[in-house]
Amino acid sequence: MPNTPAGLAATIAGALRRERERVGISLAELARRAGVAKSTLSQLEAGTGNPSVETLWALGVALGVPISRLVEPPSPAVRVVRKGEGLRLEADHADFTGILLAAGSLHARRDIYRIELEPGAGRHAEPHTPGTVEHLVVAAGRIRTGPADAPVDLGPGDYAVFAGDVSHQYEALEPGTWCLLVMEHPQ
Repeated sequence: MPNTPAGLAATIAGALRRERERVGISLAELARRAGVAKSTLSQLEAGTGNPSVETLWALGVALGVPISRLVEPPSPAVRVVRKGEGLRLEADHADFTGILLAAGSLHARRDIYRIELEPGAGRHAEPHTPGTVEHLVVAAGRIRTGPADAPVDLGPGDYAVFAGDVSHQYEALEPGTWCLLVMEHPQ
């Protein structure tokens, strides 16, 4: 549901309310800081607005958070974004579309790897440092990956994120499989 207009509106509504309360400011004060009409902000918090990327950007700046914190729904243990999916954010005055796959967390270190796999014995990975999160995008082939007790099958263009601090696996399902892996470690 988050990729539907109603799902996105509900995600934005909850995030705006949560972040505004975290900062400890009123609706009117956030509207003033962001340069957004109070009525527009009220509609967004009620889940009935359809903001542009510029409005979201202004609200993010006023709240001191990246725009992704306003549009990314809470994540399940394993989240998959299939090729052609992802949260699309369009600009008002330009031919610009941003497709959010995953919001980065504050104060995290990231390592990026190209992973090459061939069918046969899969790789079982022991838990990494507590708080480690793995992000994987399939470039070619097919892979079965994720927590050992809940792996998912992915194809070209698919994305998955899962906890790296639990036992997890990588298994090529086709020859020539390769992926981009981003390991996010807490600092």
